[in-house]
Amino acid sequence: MAEDPMERIYQIPLRKVYDKPRTKRAPCAIRFIRKFIARHMDAEVDKVWLDRSVNEKIWARGIQKPPRRIRVKAVKFPEDDLVEVSLPEE
Repeated sequence: MAEDPMERIYQIPLRKVYDKPRTKRAPCAIRFIRKFIARHMDAEVDKVWLDRSVNEKIWARGIQKPPRRIRVKAVKFPEDDLVEVSLPEE
């Protein structure tokens, strides 16, 4: 019998991203989200897959002004340890 996927909703604070240079904030926010989800879902960073909607939400105001926090839904599939991250509204 296959295990059900583990699903959680997180509100990720991105305030540390604002300590970085202005022209590197959005890419740093993407990396921070990957590390945060990997740490909290007990997975590897390269096994975290971000949905296009999360990427568009981070980049909506450009590279210099990512959101201060983002609410995401993370689903971990036990058969291949893949974690899929999307916005909870979808």
